[in-house]
Amino acid sequence: MRSLLRLAIPVVLAELGWFSMNIVDIIMVGGLGPAAIGATGIGNSAFYSFAVFGMGILLGLDTLVSQSFGAGDREDCHRSLAQGVYLSLIMTVPLMILFAFMPPLFGKLGINNEVSALASTFLTTLNWSTLPLLLYATFRRYLQGIGHVRPVMFVLVSSNLVNWLGNWLLIEGHWGFPGLGVAGSALSTCIARVYMAAVLAAFIWWFERKTQFGVASLFRKPDTKRLGALLRLGCPAATQIMLEVGAFGIAAVLAGRLTPAALAAHEISINCAAFTYMVPLGMASAAAVAVGQSIGRREFPRARREGYMAIALGCAFMCCSGLCFWLIPLPILHIYTFDAGVLEIGTNLLAIAAIFQLFDGIQTVTTGALRGFGNTRTPMLINLAGYYCLGLPVGYFLCFNSRYGIYGLWVGLSAALIIIAIYLFYSWSRESRKLAFNS
Repeated sequence: MRSLLRLAIPVVLAELGWFSMNIVDIIMVGGLGPAAIGATGIGNSAFYSFAVFGMGILLGLDTLVSQSFGAGDREDCHRSLAQGVYLSLIMTVPLMILFAFMPPLFGKLGINNEVSALASTFLTTLNWSTLPLLLYATFRRYLQGIGHVRPVMFVLVSSNLVNWLGNWLLIEGHWGFPGLGVAGSALSTCIARVYMAAVLAAFIWWFERKTQFGVASLFRKPDTKRLGALLRLGCPAATQIMLEVGAFGIAAVLAGRLTPAALAAHEISINCAAFTYMVPLGMASAAAVAVGQSIGRREFPRARREGYMAIALGCAFMCCSGLCFWLIPLPILHIYTFDAGVLEIGTNLLAIAAIFQLFDGIQTVTTGALRGFGNTRTPMLINLAGYYCLGLPVGYFLCFNSRYGIYGLWVGLSAALIIIAIYLFYSWSRESRKLAFNS
């Protein structure tokens, strides 16, 4: 447990720091009104619905680097890192082209005109952060795989200060800088992501300068075999994340057809739920690395124990966060807004979020533990079935046909989360038992 916590706590803090950037953006634009809050949420959702596919492909580094490091093959770790950088460069161009064509779609999807215009401006600016974001993801996965998690924590916590200062300077204009509104918030995020990638690259250089193979070992030619291995592991993981984020992105678009107050309450409540989700997400990364390193050392029973411990820790936290959503919703919502209409709707949405917190923790950490095994296919398939065959259709029907509005949409997504969590936990239990007792 101590070994797992030493790995998990910095990664959890890093995930909280990562998501805090989004919270800072929403809080800082809150003074511009509900439309700006909704636009920032929709712009971020549109960006992440596809950017996470690129970042998700790089999750294959969790498996390859951690297993190689566990086996004591540092040169193989370097090989994976170099190919991750090449993959980031390759993916940047199509993603940026895709983002450039997305803004005109907001109006055609029926989103409120004021929100649509602001979201288009936000996304167009945020597009310039694509390459540094992918490079950051590559460097982060490598450092986590070799057990250096504190630099990741430092970078993500400090980047929030960079983002906060940028928001303060650029949203309303201070110290002679122009007041750019939501575009200023997006530009601040771009600057913070350049900072994140650059500082992690410097940490890697520092750690590798005295290794047996040296820094020069990091600079390698493209290796189609290793790139293929990354893609085989990463594509299902990327698809799973894109399906999950895409489901909530579609929910944001559907919420955009409702009143600005309902959309703002949706964005704030989903923001709160996503913030607590960062803790099991950090545990999932720790589980992937811990399980992968144990497998590299061929300590299979230990890999099973570490996976179960990570799942238990994630569940314990999510039970506590669910109680907070249920018992003290108003103090949480007051962080974002004091609008009476938004507060009324948001209080009910947080009550629904309180119910699905436990299941969100189970499915998130279990996905990471399975990734340590090299199984990224099962989470992809169950997310496809859960969200797109159950959650979104039921949510759409309850929202628009049964007149439950935003609450119906959330009930559908909650039902999908519960089914996904149960199946993934069953899959982990079955696969880990086979590996631990039949190897």
